[in-house]
Amino acid sequence: MLLAGCMSSTSGGGSSLVGAFASSTGTRAAQPMSADIAEAMAGGLIGRTLGGDLERADSQRALEAEYRALEYAASGQPVAWQGGGRLSGQVVAAPPYRVGSQNCRQYTHTVSQNGTERVGRGTACRNDDGSWTPLV
Repeated sequence: MLLAGCMSSTSGGGSSLVGAFASSTGTRAAQPMSADIAEAMAGGLIGRTLGGDLERADSQRALEAEYRALEYAASGQPVAWQGGGRLSGQVVAAPPYRVGSQNCRQYTHTVSQNGTERVGRGTACRNDDGSWTPLV
């Protein structure tokens, strides 16, 4: 519902934005991200700028949080993840908007490790197959 309110104020194609995000259910959000979607995300922010020193399992949890935030979360709603030891993070996506025929969202990913926070910011656009591609 929150997304529908945000999207109705966008110009041109707002109803298709609502359809892309509002059709998601809580059950779908809990499902693991497919290998194809992970590949399309090209590592996301965690793989590009934040997580070069993370274990593979922690990087996967972080990348899945990026996907869940982009695909399912309402604007400003944090999607948290927990890694091993004192490692955790959260991803917060901004409202969706259109670029040409694609739905896009800016997002922030914060990684906390041993009391130190690292923050990355980026933008990703949604592909027809449901995957998200970060803009470089």
